[in-house]
Amino acid sequence: MSGATPGAVEIRHGDNLEIAAHLPDASFTLIYLDPPFNTGRTQGKAVESAVRDAVTAQAAASGPVKAGFRGTSYARTFGERRAYSDRFDDYRDFLAPRLREAHRLLAADGTLYVHLDYREAHYVKVLLDELFGRECFLNELIWAYDYGAKSRRRWPTKHDTILVYVKDPAAYWFDSEAVDREPYMAPGLVTPEKAARGKLPTDVWWHTIVPTSGREKTGYPTQKPEGILRRIVQASSRPGDRVLDLFAGSGTTGAVASALGRESVLVDSNPEAIAVMRRRMPHAVLV
Repeated sequence: MSGATPGAVEIRHGDNLEIAAHLPDASFTLIYLDPPFNTGRTQGKAVESAVRDAVTAQAAASGPVKAGFRGTSYARTFGERRAYSDRFDDYRDFLAPRLREAHRLLAADGTLYVHLDYREAHYVKVLLDELFGRECFLNELIWAYDYGAKSRRRWPTKHDTILVYVKDPAAYWFDSEAVDREPYMAPGLVTPEKAARGKLPTDVWWHTIVPTSGREKTGYPTQKPEGILRRIVQASSRPGDRVLDLFAGSGTTGAVASALGRESVLVDSNPEAIAVMRRRMPHAVLV
């Protein structure tokens, strides 16, 4: 992927809000967040079990009792790989404090990427405008793909939205020359030299999902393709910069950042995610 010296990878297991609160201010040039999409559907994933009610929770807990949504106490017990419900009735309340931490943790020249789908993208855009300021909005990226079932009762939904905000609109780092180029859709309309070089990507990215076979595939249900993260890391960080992912999942952010010579901190509360990341990046350090 790159001839750079691999960057250090630090994996942290636990609640991302608690962990973020102990990270130093302005310590990351790039933050990528891929929170749950709030689909309302049951997804396949290894998750924590949650026992509600403080007294019952303490008795059942195999780990510490933690505060959940709206102040409810939960015991986290780690179990087998199973399904989970990707549904939050208070999605804004869940996401807002994590976005506030992301703003605090961004360096002056830093950039935040928030990966969403159509269900929550417009609500989160308003929330980010409130937290960062509308002047700090940089882009709405559309990742378009063509895979999976296609509805015959509406236009099939085949894209994700990635909202991009900067800490300081006068000082953020962006290197378009470092980004991989794409083929021209009409190469006959440009010179042969331009056609051979390719064009800079726009805010619409056509890219396949993670192939069902091949070296990238980890089996983790929410895994994102390396090509998407590579473009983000190339554009919005430099070798030696620090990158943060608070919903690390399969660890694609860290794998790409390390190969490109960036340091990264990966956070996830799911023990299966931690196991996948450690297999994928044997050089990573578990904190």
